[in-house]
Amino acid sequence: MALSRQSETIQWRLFAGVWVIVGVMAIGVAGWLARMDAEAATRDQARTAAVLHGAVLTSELERQQAVPSVLAVDPELLALVTAPSPDRRDRLNLKLEQLAGEVRAAALYVLDADGTALAASNWREPTSFVGSNYRFRPYYIEAMRDGEAAFFALGTVSGRPGLYLARRIDRPDGTPAGVIVAKVEFDALEQTWRNAGEPTYVTDADGVVLITTWPEWRFRTTRPISEARRRQLAEQQTTGEPLQDMPFNPPESGLVRVQRDGASRLYAHETDTSMGLGWTLHLLWPADQMMSRPVGAARVLAGLSIALLAGLTGILLRRRQRASNRAIEEEAARAELERQVALRTTELSAANQALSHEMEERRSLELSRQVLEDELVQANKLATVGQIAAGVAHEINQPIAAIRTHADTAGVYLERGDHDAALRSLASISGLTERVGTITDELRAFSRKTRSEVVAVDVEEAIEGALLLVSARLRERGIWLDRSALSPGLKVKAERNRLEQVVLNLLQNSIEALEGTATPTIALSSKRVGRKVVIRLTDNGPGLQEDVRERLFTPFVTSKASGLGLGLVISRDIVAGFGGELSHEPSPAGTVFQIALAHAP
Repeated sequence: MALSRQSETIQWRLFAGVWVIVGVMAIGVAGWLARMDAEAATRDQARTAAVLHGAVLTSELERQQAVPSVLAVDPELLALVTAPSPDRRDRLNLKLEQLAGEVRAAALYVLDADGTALAASNWREPTSFVGSNYRFRPYYIEAMRDGEAAFFALGTVSGRPGLYLARRIDRPDGTPAGVIVAKVEFDALEQTWRNAGEPTYVTDADGVVLITTWPEWRFRTTRPISEARRRQLAEQQTTGEPLQDMPFNPPESGLVRVQRDGASRLYAHETDTSMGLGWTLHLLWPADQMMSRPVGAARVLAGLSIALLAGLTGILLRRRQRASNRAIEEEAARAELERQVALRTTELSAANQALSHEMEERRSLELSRQVLEDELVQANKLATVGQIAAGVAHEINQPIAAIRTHADTAGVYLERGDHDAALRSLASISGLTERVGTITDELRAFSRKTRSEVVAVDVEEAIEGALLLVSARLRERGIWLDRSALSPGLKVKAERNRLEQVVLNLLQNSIEALEGTATPTIALSSKRVGRKVVIRLTDNGPGLQEDVRERLFTPFVTSKASGLGLGLVISRDIVAGFGGELSHEPSPAGTVFQIALAHAP
């Protein structure tokens, strides 16, 4: 028993020692990985912020750099520097004052060839530049020599830091006449960066800080420069005080610790050089909390995970025997679950088969419905053909009788030897034959089954086809057909024969409705309305009764004694199949039907 207890004690000591070592290693590795991830994320955020700050500064510089370039070619400036006068000076003072306010420049002023300010935007202020000489300033010297210059320094009068953008004013012969200078101050930009909580500063090509959210860093150097150059920059840019070094030496990209106001903080340092002028924007992104919080959280999580794993391992050691029973129970539960899944799968398969069978039946019913609809349309066609057969036969009998007469006449002419007269009779026979062929072709095309494929159909051609089949009935009934309102060249999206069938149904309804009318008239019109083409058929008959009008497009509803009440229903379905609409329009007299179809280009 003592040996067993001693063995258990050794095992637990070994267990504790292993997990302590694992815990220390896990906490150390987790903290290191979290620090690497946090550092990468912090640097990415710093890099993004640096690019955004650089874009803002670049936009401001580009806008301000354009001002001297535009003013350098202003005729008023050239006139002032070449021939100064009080009137020109006063006009230019007002102009520069207004322009400085519009472009948000601290000052705009014009220097003559000797460097004396002739006009300035601050001419009203006690610190006016007018009359001061600036030939000693580097921006004047460089602009007169090179044509343009950019120089950052303290103002000699205002004592405020700013960027001086200078542009030479040339005479027409190319000789220098003066310099236009725009001073840009960055107080608003610095305040915007300061409000963002991200220390930011901009250095020139010598590494001297020009723009900064921390004013005590201005005109400090970020890298070693010679004493001679340091003194020269101090004389040109500041009041002559020696340039001091920055309190830290930041890396090109990485983490840096900064001491300020007795506190030490960690920052991610990133740069951006997109603004030109040899400037570099430096951004310090606060990294203390972004680094410490993830590292601390990762270490705590790693410690808790190791403690949890150690606890679970200890429980497993103490419950080894119960693990076997638990495995058996889990196996039984798994088998039961598989049985339930198999049963449910069988039920779902049966339901799926039933659903597939139902879908197949619905497809079959839909196909049958479509076939029935096509048969009904064809039946309506054949019924229509039956109604117009007598008229068509009359249309054909007349040309055939004329053909026989012309044939007999041609024989007589040939017996007489009058070949020219015989040829004229034969030509008349040919024309009459073509007339008969046109009528029979139209009747045959109208009678056969067609597929409702939507294409571009000429409205006039479809109406002509329908009229060809009912023209005999129109003449027989003495009906006047008014086609003056048909617009030529209109095309709609439809199928030629089915559109003819719709027009023919409406014409036949009108012909039957006009029976007994004193001066029967049918008017056809067509016009384009927006993206649609509207075809209207109007008759001067007695019109529709109110009870029929309310149920006009209901199957088996008709005002004719021998009608089935299906013609308008079929016609409406045909037009709907084209994506259009067949409707009855209210009218004080007669009947008006309207077909609206999509215009085909």
